[in-house]
Amino acid sequence: MANSKFEYVRNFETPDPLLPNTWVVVRVDGRAFTKMCAKYNFEKPNDRRALDLMNTAAKAVVADLPEITLAYGVSDEYSFVFHKSCNLFDRRASKLVSTVVSTFTSHYVFSWSTHFPDTPLSFPLPTFDGRAVCYPSVQNLRDYLSWRQVDCHINNLYNTTFWTLIQSGGLDNKEAEKALAGTLAADKNEILFSRFSINYNNEPEIFRKGSVVFRDYELVDPGSNNIAQTIDSVAEPIKQSKTQAENDKKRRAKARILVEHLDIIKDDFWDRRPWILSNKPGKIPKET
Repeated sequence: MANSKFEYVRNFETPDPLLPNTWVVVRVDGRAFTKMCAKYNFEKPNDRRALDLMNTAAKAVVADLPEITLAYGVSDEYSFVFHKSCNLFDRRASKLVSTVVSTFTSHYVFSWSTHFPDTPLSFPLPTFDGRAVCYPSVQNLRDYLSWRQVDCHINNLYNTTFWTLIQSGGLDNKEAEKALAGTLAADKNEILFSRFSINYNNEPEIFRKGSVVFRDYELVDPGSNNIAQTIDSVAEPIKQSKTQAENDKKRRAKARILVEHLDIIKDDFWDRRPWILSNKPGKIPKET
């Protein structure tokens, strides 16, 4: 950039680096999605097309940014996890958030017609906002993701029961709200089973557990190594040369990206996929 008398305005830019050596989660949320759901007549309580579209956009973000180790999504939100060693954009919050949000939004709009072929988009178009939060430990990170998955279960159980009371039970919105006021999870399960013969545990896992996006490597047998040591030690950055780091980045970029609907609260998910916390690519699965 050429020097000029106007260059002083750069001094007004405020640096916004996120804390070093912390996990960074960028969470994307739909803006005014209640109105959008009504506008496009999304199915209640869950529209599989809309969830698949969210997953398509999230998968594209993970593919575009190898620094992301994991993403978790439910409803109109998605959380993208950057490893604690990540130094993308010098960890500037504004750059990380704007890149994730804009990439997610562009792929969401671009892929709309694939998932809603008979419902063209019209203005106002779908938009998303985002925020970045730092978590100092693996336990903090896992607790955050557990919180989102528990929230998924609580909301979906309520919504499933609420809309079943309306669609199959003949109640209106206010009557359904009143019927569910003060009920616990067991009460909602009982309503679904005794009145509508619905076993909530048989509902699709994408509705009950949300969606997890990660790179696919060979699963590890937890009993064959020491990955269950202290949960933070496995996530400590490995000392690498610049060449080694670049090679790992290329290996991550080439790995197949999966969208699964799994329990991420229990240890098994993490123990069998140590590369998520270590950020060290695993073995590429053999083709069958």
